[in-house]
Amino acid sequence: MADSLDGEATVADALRAVGHPTEKLPSRPVLHGAAGTVLLLSTFDPAGRSTAHGVWVSKEGIRWIGPRAASSLLAEGLRLSGPTAELVNLFQAAARSYIERLESLAERVDGVEAKWETVPIRELGGLHRTFRVLREAIGRFSIAVEELDGPLGERFPGLAKALPRVQAELSHLDEFSNGLGQSIRDLLALRNAAESNRLSEATNRLGSVSNQIAAVANISNIRMLGIAYVALILALVSAVVLIPNTAATILGMPSAGWVPGLWIDVILAVLAVAPFAIVFSRSWVRAMLREIGSIEARTREGLKDLPEIQPSVVDTPAAEERLSSAPPAGPP
Repeated sequence: MADSLDGEATVADALRAVGHPTEKLPSRPVLHGAAGTVLLLSTFDPAGRSTAHGVWVSKEGIRWIGPRAASSLLAEGLRLSGPTAELVNLFQAAARSYIERLESLAERVDGVEAKWETVPIRELGGLHRTFRVLREAIGRFSIAVEELDGPLGERFPGLAKALPRVQAELSHLDEFSNGLGQSIRDLLALRNAAESNRLSEATNRLGSVSNQIAAVANISNIRMLGIAYVALILALVSAVVLIPNTAATILGMPSAGWVPGLWIDVILAVLAVAPFAIVFSRSWVRAMLREIGSIEARTREGLKDLPEIQPSVVDTPAAEERLSSAPPAGPP
């Protein structure tokens, strides 16, 4: 029964027969179950679409799964026939599609290496994802070759003659894919480093701007404190002047006519001198009065350095605040 293919089966039927729960291709290319052994490989077309092929080996015979692979020179040269030839054709078709896919990826990588600093991260990520899919297929190919070098291969007469050539192709695939994968990883590492440096530079610029803002804020606070000192001195002087003026107004009203004139003079004299003595005898008030010249100078500087800013200017980021070199967008 090993010399003929007993009909064909779908991928879903074969997977269900060996207990695989879904139609998605398993990570292992060879599955063993009560209904036999299923071997599945994927081939890629020039557009990168994959197609599943394989064989289903059971007690009843060998059934082909999926589309049949084209005839290969290796099977013809070794004069293989039946399921063995079909299986060798599949391995040759899979290896050829992997090599072609790797070469296509290598051309894309060569194009990217010349301009890696300007290539979008999305494109590099797409290259890496495509390579991972292909590397998984090559890994499944490797496991399938190992399985055929054992009891499973005995079901295919003459396969031992073709295995050395298939193993040599597998070695070439591994070497090629490992080198290409390292190139892609190097490109990603370089681009990540460049992006990290760019973000670090932007962070440093923002930190410098923040420090400048903090310095301006500190100077403004000092100058605002000077304005507060001036306001406090004016308030104290106003209080000293306001108390006797208020008393004079009250005592000058007709309702205060019963107060003797001498007492009015005494009260006004006391209210004129006492607040002045109480307020200006304080050491901190005298200290502020001694520094009044520098406080006024700081106040003038603060008023000059804090001009009125329009809201439209506030909403527009400065060049140091923009992370990219692109010009700011115009009004909508």
